[in-house]
Amino acid sequence: MTRPLRAGIIGYGYMGQIRQKNISDHPDLELVGICDPARADVIAKQNILAIERWEDFISADLDLVFACTPNNLIPEVAIGALNNGLHVFCEKPPGRNLSDIQRIHAAELANPGCRLLFGFNHRHHPGITDAKAIIDSGALGEILTLRGVYGKGAGYDYHTSWRNDPEVGGGGILLDQGIHMLDLFRLFVGDFSEVMGMRGITAFDVSVEDNAFVLLRTERGQMAQLHSSATSWKHTFRLEIGCEKGYLVISGLLSKTGSYGRETLIVGRRPGPGERGAVGNPREETTYYDSDPSWDIEVAHLVECIQENKPVEKGTSADALRVMEIIDRIYRDPLMNRIPG
Repeated sequence: MTRPLRAGIIGYGYMGQIRQKNISDHPDLELVGICDPARADVIAKQNILAIERWEDFISADLDLVFACTPNNLIPEVAIGALNNGLHVFCEKPPGRNLSDIQRIHAAELANPGCRLLFGFNHRHHPGITDAKAIIDSGALGEILTLRGVYGKGAGYDYHTSWRNDPEVGGGGILLDQGIHMLDLFRLFVGDFSEVMGMRGITAFDVSVEDNAFVLLRTERGQMAQLHSSATSWKHTFRLEIGCEKGYLVISGLLSKTGSYGRETLIVGRRPGPGERGAVGNPREETTYYDSDPSWDIEVAHLVECIQENKPVEKGTSADALRVMEIIDRIYRDPLMNRIPG
């Protein structure tokens, strides 16, 4: 029996606490310590080693680092850990900009013995995995269109979040939340050859977008549309997949607060020639989900890749790079943005 992998967490906010539970629940992981000077007292009260400097932590006797910091620190932590021979689990987004993920990717290539995975956990939500299985079976034919809405009702303190500080977060709601939907678009249809987008500050006193619209098209002609918003007021997740022989709708997310609603998958099939009465209103099948295994699944995938010395297949640096290239194209187009500067 191999010994457990010695893991450390850098950053103990919302995601750092989720990763602590993932480590605790995995039989082949052992938590060595947590680095977050601002929460050192909270960490110490749990009889967990509290580390003051992340630079010292990645030089310790570790196997795996979970980078759960604000976006500006993600590249330095990931690159430092990889260059010290450690495996790395990085939360999304993979830094503040395209340059950040390019640097991380280069460090990964320079350290081929290390495994690197990015936390695009939405890929592992049960509604998404079931929808992907239906698409892959060919039952609904080819995908024609994708339409996604990912929105939240930002609170009155939204302007105080580090996520809306360009020096720390790098971008607004598109980078922070819309990146998940863009990754799902790629999961279903691959890369896009055409990218257009608009973003703007519509309601909040911030210097990054609180709304963004994106239009994309693949070389095969498949089209996708995303609305990423901080002004939905009601938390919303909805992905519609239009196919030759029917459609899929994934809505709701099993979040900690439950504010996105119950996760569901609707499957509708295009009525046949003899079903005139169903044209425009076909019968649908609805599946409901009451558990979210996504956080554990992606951690288990990384552990398996480390133990079996095989490449990461889901949430790769290539996935992170491709989706950041889409966001970069939208952020760089001055004609499509109403953002100061």
